[in-house]
Amino acid sequence: MNKNKLKFIDLFSGMGGFRIAFESAGCKCVFSSEIDKNAVETYELNFGDTPAGDITKIDARDIPDHDILCAGFPCQAFSIAGKRLGFEDTRGTLFFDVARILKEKKPLAFFLENVKGLTNHDGGKTLKVILSTLDSIGYQYKFAVLNAMHYNVPQNRERWYCVGVRKDSGIDLNSFCFPEKRKLTNTVDKIILPRDNVSHKYDCTPTCEDNVTYWVKQKNIDVTNMTLAYEIRKSKCQFKNDGISPCLTAKMGTGGNNVPVVVSQMRKLTEEECLEIMGYPKTYKLTGGYHSYKQIGNSVVVPVISLIAKELVKKIKDPR
Repeated sequence: MNKNKLKFIDLFSGMGGFRIAFESAGCKCVFSSEIDKNAVETYELNFGDTPAGDITKIDARDIPDHDILCAGFPCQAFSIAGKRLGFEDTRGTLFFDVARILKEKKPLAFFLENVKGLTNHDGGKTLKVILSTLDSIGYQYKFAVLNAMHYNVPQNRERWYCVGVRKDSGIDLNSFCFPEKRKLTNTVDKIILPRDNVSHKYDCTPTCEDNVTYWVKQKNIDVTNMTLAYEIRKSKCQFKNDGISPCLTAKMGTGGNNVPVVVSQMRKLTEEECLEIMGYPKTYKLTGGYHSYKQIGNSVVVPVISLIAKELVKKIKDPR
């Protein structure tokens, strides 16, 4: 193994948040996979690589050798989770594909990301099956639930992060530490663009504007340049007024009132603003449109992934 240039694969690659993090940590991507055609276009636009297609149809033997497997795998229902506790329990889920690749390729390490809900899905049985499977195929692991807003990312976004190494690797995972919380200085008011810089295509519909206005009065909201409205309906409306965005979701890609609204400007957040709220670099390119909102909502938070990736790479290069 060339310890100066660790190789990684980027499964369920989406917009490539894992790739940005691990390339910044000095690693080389040797394989990526993504099924969504719009995400594939975005990935290709930014990295010059076209991800392979459906990972469920790719033989693990055809994947290049690598040191680190990265996967922000979607959490499908574990219909038989908890019945036998083992590798077979994950069949029919996308985690099974992560497991079969780990089992076949035996990389030194892995880094997984998922929604916080994974920790209590099916009464905790899903997580138990995942951890049991990782253990059974020869990996030790460490996981934590972290919130992006504790790492200078202005978004209330909790996610499950799990790193692991092969039991026979000689790497002491006990001394691995997830990043310590950091002060939030990068608030949304530093990201929100002036109204004159934003196209009128982002303007609220009259119905949306009426609903927001009504609930601002009902809740006596002190509107500032950082006030965001979300979950906007005639029957309800939520507000964030603390410099932190609500969690950006894939539902933004369905249109309607699912994109947070900048109340002082009565318009939706732009794709570029959402991208920055996810911690992507300003140089990152989007193809635009509602499918970009969906990709952003499905993505990982780059600064959090980067902090963990840096620590994992450090641990691999210095196993003590």
